[in-house]
Amino acid sequence: MSETTDLVVIEKANALSVFKSGDQIEEILQKVEREVMSFVPDVTTAKGRKEIASLAYKVAQTKTYLDGLGKDLVAELKEIPKLIDGNRRTVRERLDALKDKARKPLDDYEDEQERIKAEEQMTAWHAEALEMNEAFDKAMAERFESDHEIALLLNDKFDRDAAEAAAEAERQRIAHEEELKRQAVEQARQEAETAAQREREEAARREAELKAKAEQAERDRIAAQERAEREAREAQERTARLAQEAREQAEREKQAAIDAERQRAAKVEADRLAEEKRVADEAAKRASDVAHRKAVNNAAKADLVAAGLTEEQAITAITAIAKGAVTAIRITY
Repeated sequence: MSETTDLVVIEKANALSVFKSGDQIEEILQKVEREVMSFVPDVTTAKGRKEIASLAYKVAQTKTYLDGLGKDLVAELKEIPKLIDGNRRTVRERLDALKDKARKPLDDYEDEQERIKAEEQMTAWHAEALEMNEAFDKAMAERFESDHEIALLLNDKFDRDAAEAAAEAERQRIAHEEELKRQAVEQARQEAETAAQREREEAARREAELKAKAEQAERDRIAAQERAEREAREAQERTARLAQEAREQAEREKQAAIDAERQRAAKVEADRLAEEKRVADEAAKRASDVAHRKAVNNAAKADLVAAGLTEEQAITAITAIAKGAVTAIRITY
C-alpha cells in the first residue's frame, strides 16, 4: 500500500530510505518546484484564480503529508529499542532455561558418579578392614590354640596366665578393629569433606563466571541501549534539522512566490493604469482635435459669412472642403 498526494507518491516500505537520503528528498522537492515553476498563473479569470489556489493547496497538502510521514517514522524508531530489549530479555531467560535443561543430565550424571565414587571408597575401606580383622582373628586363634596346648601341659598358674593373655588379646583385637573402623570413617569423612569442598569451590567458580558473564552482558546491554538511544537521538535531531530546513526552505519559497506574485500583480496593475492613461490620452487628444477643428471651422464659416455667403451656404462649403470634395482647396487645422 502507498501513501499519495497529488504531487508525491512514496511507498510506505521505502519511507525510511527516502528520509535517510538527502538526494531523494531533494529530488521530491525539485519535482514539486518544477510543478510550481511550470505553472502559468492567470488572475484575470475566476478559473485562473481557482487554479492558483488549487496549486497552493496541493503544495501545502504535500508538506503536511511528508512531515506526517517523517513523524510516524520517528515514532516507530523510538519503539525499536524497547522491542530489542524485550526480545533480548526473552532470549536470555529462554536460553538460560534451555541451557540448564540441556546440562541437567550431565549434572545428574556427575552427581551420581561422585556418590558412586564415595560409596565405592567406603566399600573398599570396609573390605580392607574386614581383611585386617580376619588376619588378626586368625593370628589370635592360632596363638590361642598354641597357648591352650601349652596350658594343658602346665599347671593352673599357666592356665590363668593363658586365660588372661587370651582376654588381653581379645581386648586388643576389639580395640584394633574399632580403631580400623574409626580410621575408615575418619578417612571417608575427610574424603567426603574434601569432595564437598571441591564441589563448593567449583560451584563458587561457576557462580563467579556466571556473575561475570551476567555483569558483562548487562554492561553490553547498557552500552547497546545507550548506543541505540544515542542513534535514535541523532536520527531525531537530524530529522528535526531536516524538517526545520525544509520549513525554512518552504517559507523562503513561499515568500519568493508571494514577492513574485506581488511583482506580477504590480506589473499587471501598472500595465492596466498605463493602458487606461493611453486610452484617456487618446480620448483627450481626440476631444482636443475635435474642439480645434470645430474652432477652425467656425472661424472659416464666419469669414465666408463676412464674404457674403449665408450661414447655411458657409456650412455647406466648409463641409465639402473638409471632406475633400473641392479641388485644390483644403482646411489647415
